[in-house]
Amino acid sequence: MNLFVIIISSMLVSNVVLSQFLGICPFLGVSKKVGTAAGMGVAVTFVITLACIITYPIYYGILVPLKLEYLQTIAFILIIAALVQFVEMALKKFMPALHASLGVYLPLITTNCAVLGVAINNITDGYNFMESLICGIFTAIGFLIAIVILAGIRERIEFNDVPESFKGTPIVLVTASLMAIAFCGFAGLV
Repeated sequence: MNLFVIIISSMLVSNVVLSQFLGICPFLGVSKKVGTAAGMGVAVTFVITLACIITYPIYYGILVPLKLEYLQTIAFILIIAALVQFVEMALKKFMPALHASLGVYLPLITTNCAVLGVAINNITDGYNFMESLICGIFTAIGFLIAIVILAGIRERIEFNDVPESFKGTPIVLVTASLMAIAFCGFAGLV
């Protein structure tokens, strides 16, 4: 039952973008096309999952025994930076079109506070390894859901008659805020 609560909470109730407001830069920047948004969502999912797998044993296996918990943020940032470099090299080699379409936003996963936030929240919430892994995977899936929904809405907005003062970023921010309000409706699930 606890894992089910973590799944629903991570993915919908406490959505990393729409509830915690982490990872806003790629959320707004890469959500112009559904394909690109899905690619970014998958890349972020991969990085968050690996970050959760690696940061948990490093924290409890190295930092805690050596009483170096205060280095948690620095250690996690280094781990995430290395993971993003790995993802970037893999995408460049195996999916060059997606690599080109993500452009500057792919290296920005390194500074995506959602990745670091999930790793730190897992430690702060006292999750064991399995709970940490489940939380990471489903938080990333929540990010993927949010960015793909926003991309779909943005594609439709292009063909609508939007007032001049709302064109571009303002209508995207209004849309994102309405999505955040809609996701508040999931709060009753857990």
